[in-house]
Amino acid sequence: MSKIEVGEIFTISDENDEEQEVEILGAINIEGTDYVAVGFVEDIKEESEDDIDIFFLKVDEDGDFSAIESDEEFDKVTTAFDEIFEDEE
Repeated sequence: MSKIEVGEIFTISDENDEEQEVEILGAINIEGTDYVAVGFVEDIKEESEDDIDIFFLKVDEDGDFSAIESDEEFDKVTTAFDEIFEDEE
């Protein structure tokens, strides 16, 4: 799998098949699965750090991003990223 770099910008399609540019804000591996925290590039340019909507995506073996399906998995990822972002302040 290719290494995911914080600061990389990717284009993803949203649920309406509209393309959005997202920037990787953080990456983490939990129990062998990679996850990324992303924010929309236009939000990052315009907003202070507190106002950015952050999304968490799962990275599959092919390096493709997918939504996190279960609430339990989402909570686990959210908690892990919260700890990372708190440590950086």
